Amino acid sequence: MTTYRHEQPGRTSATAARPRPGLSVERGRTDGWRLAAVAIVWLTSLFVVALWLSGGGVEDLLRWDSDTITTLGRITGLVSANLLLYQVLLMARIPVFERGFGRDGVTRMHRLVGFWSFWLMLAHIVLITIGYAVESGTDLVVQAWQFVWDYPGMLLATAGTALLVMVVITSLRRARRRLRYESWHLLHLYAYLGIGLSIPHMLWTGADFLTSVPATVYWWTLWALAAASVVAYRIVIPAARSLRHRVRVTSVEPDGDRGVLVRMRGRDLAALRAVSGQFFVWRFLDGAGWMRGHPFSLAAAPAGDEFVISARVLGDGTRRLTALKPGTTVLFEGPFGRLTGRERHGRKLLMIGAGAGVTPLVSLLESEDYGEGDATIVARDSVPGDGLRLHAIGDLVRTRGVRYVRLDGRRSRGESTWLPESHAAWRGGDLLRSLAPDLEDHDAYVCGPEPWMQSVTHDLRAAGMPATRIHTERFSI
Repeated sequence: MTTYRHEQPGRTSATAARPRPGLSVERGRTDGWRLAAVAIVWLTSLFVVALWLSGGGVEDLLRWDSDTITTLGRITGLVSANLLLYQVLLMARIPVFERGFGRDGVTRMHRLVGFWSFWLMLAHIVLITIGYAVESGTDLVVQAWQFVWDYPGMLLATAGTALLVMVVITSLRRARRRLRYESWHLLHLYAYLGIGLSIPHMLWTGADFLTSVPATVYWWTLWALAAASVVAYRIVIPAARSLRHRVRVTSVEPDGDRGVLVRMRGRDLAALRAVSGQFFVWRFLDGAGWMRGHPFSLAAAPAGDEFVISARVLGDGTRRLTALKPGTTVLFEGPFGRLTGRERHGRKLLMIGAGAGVTPLVSLLESEDYGEGDATIVARDSVPGDGLRLHAIGDLVRTRGVRYVRLDGRRSRGESTWLPESHAAWRGGDLLRSLAPDLEDHDAYVCGPEPWMQSVTHDLRAAGMPATRIHTERFSI
């Protein structure tokens, strides 16, 4: 463990945690967005239950015959449809969910909701087929065949189900590790098509969707709004913002041995209200493949009309950054994320990052208030030369009195896997307490690969830090 610190006698901790104007207002708005997002989830969920109850769900459940199986198929279908709706809304990057749950929460929900909607959809198909087959005395295979060919919209739904199966299989962690990000991202977009092909079946033949005029209006309106949200927030608004702000690449520089730093300038970027710690989804118009967006955090505090990103060169997407030319047009979506100073509660800061996860932490340290020695950044790389934003960190050490700790080397196989092998004998909580003896005065910001962050978070909690003071951001689904 290597620690770098520059003593700056003229600076004291009196500057720490100065009250920032409007911070309580910002937190109040966040709470309001969260309340609105939760209300939407609960109200739509209760409506689904009400539909099932009004259709005699309880009575059918107690019959213990084919109607029991069929009503179980109905409720699993209704819940699956509702969860599919959430999937579309979560993928649309609608402000009420992005600001209410944060990107970290949306990512977790997207994965959880996706798998639950898939398994409930399969349960719906099996139960409905069995229920109808038992009632009519038909063979299961014959009944399934009749569904596909004789019911409106079912052939489309079958194709949609096949696409959703493909998306789910490729989203399993083991499969994800075997795919390039670009390939997985392209396959994942087929979820939109799969859901779109499934909707006609729901709205044309689903008894619970057509049971009453209010139910029909409700479902058609909700799906129409969901589709409009995808078009608006994933296509129209990003395109309009990109045209308005005219972001262009100004320079591309090496960052460490295997990193790249991209500087961009645009018009009136302050109007985007981006803050340190947030990220954008970037698309660079540099040739074929530009449509694939990549999430990169701001690697420096937003200043004037300049944005800066930094990335470790690992795959095709990051490798393309190294070949960007000054003047390249940039399309963007965002800003997103709540890994920001708005979430801060304590007087001191403990920043823990691995690889490219260091970059948003550097931007936070450049913009946040703290005193001499009240901020510590812990950087983790397998190879010391891979460190990103080293010059910016050096400036923070010299001018702001930041403590800089490096934990380099291969990951430990001990209890705390976020530590390097050289510290395998340490307990993570003990090491954190040695870095920040007054941990209760700190906020911890953690960014890096998801399993690594989970290990850090576990040790922070074990060391006594409350969950409200641990801030993370996840990009992967």
